[in-house]
Amino acid sequence: MSKTQPLKRRGEGRAKFDLNIDSPQLQHLTRHIDEAEHVRIENCIGFVQVPVGIAGPLRITGPDTTGEYYAPLATCEPTLVASCSRGCKVFNACGGLQFEVLNEAMSRAPMFLFASPAHAVAFARAVPSFRNEFARWAESTSRYVRLQELQASVIGSSVHLFCSYFCGNAAGQNMVSKATQYACEMLRGHRCAKQFQIQDFIIEGQLASDKKPSWGNVQRARGVEVLAWGTITNAACQETLGCSTERLYRTQMALKEGGIRNGQFGCNINTANIIAAMFVSTGQDAGSVAEASWSHLTSEYDYETKELKMTLYFPSLPVGTVGGGTLYPSQKECLDMLGCAEPSGKRRLAGMIAAFAVALDASTSAAIANDTFTMSHMKLARGEIFGRQTSKL
Repeated sequence: MSKTQPLKRRGEGRAKFDLNIDSPQLQHLTRHIDEAEHVRIENCIGFVQVPVGIAGPLRITGPDTTGEYYAPLATCEPTLVASCSRGCKVFNACGGLQFEVLNEAMSRAPMFLFASPAHAVAFARAVPSFRNEFARWAESTSRYVRLQELQASVIGSSVHLFCSYFCGNAAGQNMVSKATQYACEMLRGHRCAKQFQIQDFIIEGQLASDKKPSWGNVQRARGVEVLAWGTITNAACQETLGCSTERLYRTQMALKEGGIRNGQFGCNINTANIIAAMFVSTGQDAGSVAEASWSHLTSEYDYETKELKMTLYFPSLPVGTVGGGTLYPSQKECLDMLGCAEPSGKRRLAGMIAAFAVALDASTSAAIANDTFTMSHMKLARGEIFGRQTSKL
């Protein structure tokens, strides 16, 4: 293209558009434009490359999962891959990490508007009577979606209807939107519409906390609910992490105390780094990092054996291995690297994310404990030689 020629993107079945920016300014953004033909976003003009580093291996045991795995981390942050790999190393020396999936669901919460609070209360009380019909309507939209919960909350003259579904191996955000939309439309034509004077409905009234952190998504799963844990011996901790398990434990507890004073939402060291990096690399919805990043780190120290057990709980990891961004070639390769490309990999993917997050939390808290946190960032991010001072906690 000439310097003055505007960038043009034309795709079969897509609207034509012109972007009035000199093309040399977008030479990196547009250099793989030929690969954008099947991209499912509007006005696609190219790609922003995010570096992908490999962390691991990490020995992981869980449902239908046993072996050593590598994590593809899509990130622009130096130290993340190295730190996660160091955490993997210390847990491998102590038998690896385990995970268990506790629950899974995906929710949508439409709001129905009524003439008065009295009508809203009457409708809410009648919800159990039409639950089976609502489920039949919703489930007719997909062979995978299954209604698990239907709960009404009265707010003024409205009723927020919390709908929770099982979605197979898809994350399910679009699946539950379609299912709920159709069921609500059918409900408007149902006998109860006139009986309770349903005036209107909207597909989401914010009770599902889609892409927003909330206590609701801590109390009930919006995604995969998963628990990961492992034990670090004192010898392995000193050799790999450069501090004793007791010092590491005391540091983690100090961080928890500071988080409480600060009103921190959840308790972890930096799990959002792993969630964001693995969400991007495996084709998950990056916006869902907001609701996924709440986690609860529990540290248990045995003063006799000097072993430290770390457990990380995630109530809501909205992940999937089919649909959405998982369809693209690079993301498929990353899922395959984790052993999650097959249709049964959704729960395994959640377990992998949780396990690698434990590894990162161990390493990052150790860097704080042994006073190398700043030095490692200056060295790896800036190439600086930074003096290290020792201190006692």
